[in-house]
Amino acid sequence: MSEESERSVVVERIAGGRFVATNARGGSISFGTSPDSGADTGFTPVELFLAAIGGCTAVDVDVATGRHAEPARFSVTVRGDKVSDDQGHRMTNLEVAFTVAFPDGEGAERARAILPRAVKASHDRLCTVSRTVEIGTPVNTTVTDA
Repeated sequence: MSEESERSVVVERIAGGRFVATNARGGSISFGTSPDSGADTGFTPVELFLAAIGGCTAVDVDVATGRHAEPARFSVTVRGDKVSDDQGHRMTNLEVAFTVAFPDGEGAERARAILPRAVKASHDRLCTVSRTVEIGTPVNTTVTDA
């Protein structure tokens, strides 16, 4: 059974190398190219890509474990290698690492017990972002005159 629901964002240029993405609900995030000076702390598109993978799976896992206990620590590190070869620029060796700790108390043992299953379910079925990357989907581009 397939469930389809369109999602979209609009990306607009706000300055040289700087952009803002806005969603249908009015939320926005700015980003840009990697500055040579190192003074700009804004995210690059690749960092947003990594954050999307980590954020998607973090939400899934938090929903599952958070029903049982509030974590004392919940951190997800996403890393990969940016390569350029005959296939173009892309990311390889993507890794998602969870560091989660639950304090002693009611529900903590249950939350600890389901944590590995929640991570696996997110990876195998639930996280739209990483599932799309792993399965692969064509990206179609068009150009329209303004």
